[in-house]
Amino acid sequence: MGQEFFINSSNLEDKVRELLPSQGGAGAGFDLSASTQIIPIIDLTESAEGSNFRADLQSSLSFSSITSFDISNTTTTIINNTGYYRVFGNYASASGGFGRFELSDGASTKIVIGFSGLTSQNGDNQFDFIVFLKAGDFLQGVCNASGVLSGSTRQLASIDGTLVNP
Repeated sequence: MGQEFFINSSNLEDKVRELLPSQGGAGAGFDLSASTQIIPIIDLTESAEGSNFRADLQSSLSFSSITSFDISNTTTTIINNTGYYRVFGNYASASGGFGRFELSDGASTKIVIGFSGLTSQNGDNQFDFIVFLKAGDFLQGVCNASGVLSGSTRQLASIDGTLVNP
């Protein structure tokens, strides 16, 4: 049988009240204690939430889960649906080329990432980022005739954060 110790820490008590309001967060007094007895803990959070899918597998790519794009000499809307999206690929250009990604709400536009000039062959023009689009927002790619933005998008989660499996 292990020994039990009482812990007096206002920081720990405040955190317990914040995380577990039903366990004393309403102002009821309680004591924190520690024990020398080893008690195994099994985390059933994923099962309780209904998801047993590992995060790295959930974000994998499949033929049906990606949408590809290839932009040159134009402005193209890449995503106009709500949610969380991964955008990845490469930019290539000749001298004088430029390409960029822009987020817009229809009234104003902000550059997310931009490329310009002659590209090299060492892969330093790759992009891989995640965007969140709420209703009315869209992501577009802009590229002149000397540049090419090539890549794909993959929805990771819906607007409320529900994960989208491949």
